Amino acid sequence: MTAVLGTDPASIARAADCLRHGGLVAFPTETVYGLGVHAMDVAAVQRLFAAKGRPAHDPLIVHVSSLEQAALLTTGMPPEASALANAFWPGPLTMVLPRHGAVPREVTAGLDTVAVRVPAHPVARALLDAAGIPVAAPSANLFSRPSPTTAAHVLEDLGGRIDMVIDGGPTSVGVESTVLDLTSTPPRVLRPGGVPVERLRALLPHLELFGASVAAGEAALSPGLLSQHYSPRTPMALYSGAPDAARQAIVKRIHEATAQGHTVGVLATREQAAALGRLPVLVVDLGSEQDADAVARRLYAAIRDLDAANLDLILTQQVAHTGGLWQAIADRLTRAATERVAVP
Repeated sequence: MTAVLGTDPASIARAADCLRHGGLVAFPTETVYGLGVHAMDVAAVQRLFAAKGRPAHDPLIVHVSSLEQAALLTTGMPPEASALANAFWPGPLTMVLPRHGAVPREVTAGLDTVAVRVPAHPVARALLDAAGIPVAAPSANLFSRPSPTTAAHVLEDLGGRIDMVIDGGPTSVGVESTVLDLTSTPPRVLRPGGVPVERLRALLPHLELFGASVAAGEAALSPGLLSQHYSPRTPMALYSGAPDAARQAIVKRIHEATAQGHTVGVLATREQAAALGRLPVLVVDLGSEQDADAVARRLYAAIRDLDAANLDLILTQQVAHTGGLWQAIADRLTRAATERVAVP
């Protein structure tokens, strides 16, 4: 059985003790729920990979309570790291740094780099302070499933597989951290996330975007780089291209699928749903395109809601916006889709 804990000091102390002794504890961060283990305990790390069904070539992010603790995990802090930490830590930014020999290679997928961040969520911070150890924590879900933004999502995937989950309510950002590689010249964003690229460029004008994916079985520089990830069990088709043409293609697909007796769901922003009009399908609203923060918070829960409806097919349209959090939202939609349709 997986124990469900509250956020009171006694529960935090219990969870911290579990971590120190090799246990698996899911906890809220501001991005998504993480599944934490003692980062220096190889047996615990291996148990985490087994619980998630996560391949060993996918590295983990190590969560720490301060820049000073992060420095203990690396052979050297690049000069930009301090300025970035002052601007974005605690918060949804992960920095990839040269790995210290004390960090197990099981954590870093054999790489000579380590991914580190200081989370902002008060429960995560209290847990790290109480545990007094670096905590390796990928998302608290089965590998390749949509990330969990509530404790209920964690239990859907990992109930009975892990020791504890701390229920801190819904997460506030809803997509994972931005992963920034400071070991490359120039620095590059490996995964867009909770800190928009535009904000990073204020400190790193020459910042580049990695903009690539890895196939299953390939070693990854960062979590979240698989070409297919965050996916529902239900087949999901993503339409991209001119908004009107993509919408027309979705409507046509709906009529074809329902005529064949298939059940269809649509994942859409409020504006996309209004443009589609009344259709004989389940439409799950992501929120307004005027509020990227709200859409990001809702994204994974909406995908899970559609997946739970036992449909034959989910259809969605790529977002038309590109700045801020929209870059991360577009990235997650692309990777979640099992079918990608580019409309001329």
